[in-house]
Amino acid sequence: MLNISHNQLKKKIPLERFEAYRAATKTDQYKYFNRFLGATAIVGFVCLFLPWTQNVSGKGYVTTLTPDQRPQTIQSPIPGKIEKWFIREGDFVKKGDTILFISEVKNEYMDPRLVERTNTQREAKSKSVLSYIEKTKALDNQVGALQNERQLKLNQAKNKLKQAKLKVISDSTDFVAVKNNYDITKRQYDRTLILQSEGLKAVTDVEQKRLKLQEMQAKLISQENKLLVSRNEIFNAQLEISRTSNEYANKISKSRSDKFTAESNQFDAEAQVSKLETQTANYSLRNQLYYITAPQDGFINKAIRSGIGETFKEGEKLVNIMPSNYDLAVETYVRPIDLPLIHLNEDIRIQFDGWPAIFFSGWPNASYGTYGGKVVAVETFISDNGKFRVLIAPNKDDHSWPDKLRPGSGAITIALLENVPLWYELWRQLNGFPPNYYVPEDGAKKDKSDIKKLKKAVK
Repeated sequence: MLNISHNQLKKKIPLERFEAYRAATKTDQYKYFNRFLGATAIVGFVCLFLPWTQNVSGKGYVTTLTPDQRPQTIQSPIPGKIEKWFIREGDFVKKGDTILFISEVKNEYMDPRLVERTNTQREAKSKSVLSYIEKTKALDNQVGALQNERQLKLNQAKNKLKQAKLKVISDSTDFVAVKNNYDITKRQYDRTLILQSEGLKAVTDVEQKRLKLQEMQAKLISQENKLLVSRNEIFNAQLEISRTSNEYANKISKSRSDKFTAESNQFDAEAQVSKLETQTANYSLRNQLYYITAPQDGFINKAIRSGIGETFKEGEKLVNIMPSNYDLAVETYVRPIDLPLIHLNEDIRIQFDGWPAIFFSGWPNASYGTYGGKVVAVETFISDNGKFRVLIAPNKDDHSWPDKLRPGSGAITIALLENVPLWYELWRQLNGFPPNYYVPEDGAKKDKSDIKKLKKAVK
């Protein structure tokens, strides 16, 4: 009733006799409601002074502590064609177990006796290397023989030169003796001619002296010719020494040239042998790659390539395997503004998907169903989602994580920071301020010690 009209109904009809009116106009409920509001206000005011733990929350998922324990795919380093599978999805395999067998698709590797034929080529080239080695030894012996022969020939030519020099000395002596005889004979002839002109000698004596003079002149000329021949033999002996040296130098140089050619062919053959050995090893290793084996113990999750006869390129993913032995961890992401509040060994509360939990933000002691963790790594570069990655390991001082937990499950993380009054936290949230800059006690001590060291260094 708005009581707009001046004709009020309660003045004409007594409403107190109606039970609905008496219930509507009863005033006791206002008294209880006011008491309730007052009690609520008092309790709310008291709660404003309760301690509140500031926190940084984030969303992530369960992963493994080390990279080698995470799910991985198995690739083939060579292209091929699937021939046979030895496992099924969900099977457990040990390290080294065969997963599938592939065959070759490249023409240059399809020969089934490729390794054997390459070995034959290598052996042939090895024998060629031995032949070149023997040829080099033979040429070394030839060079040695030529050097010995050259020495003998030079000694022989030097002996001839020495003989020619001695003969020149002998012929020179004979020439001097004959020349002296010639001079004596000429003087005798001149004296005899003078005596004959004075009548003291007969013409016969003059003729005898002239005949003797001519004989001595002929001997002188003959002896001079011998001396010239002997000197010419010296020149010939010297020329023979030079000719012998040049001849054997050419022969030795040719033998050495043949030796170097043989050594060059030997080195080339050795290089080809080494290349063939490398090819043989590569072919043998390639044959072993036809069997794709498990890199570690684990479970086969999914066969990415499944058809028989299906071809693939090198590096393509074939099978997905999950290691059987792993240490669980949680990978979560925090905003850049919250990154300075996250420290190594920081306590973290984690709520896993599928495990019911009752969590009161700011009152961890009153929360149930969460699990403890420790920060083990903080990424120093921002991720693609615009946040920083944080890796969390189980807290050994807290109760263990669920046994049925598997990598890939979702998780909500809450990093516990500094304790503040509840009114301060409400004021901070209303103003949009970040949590208080929080440094653990160990970190604070470390910072103080660093400051002291710096002050000492400055002094």
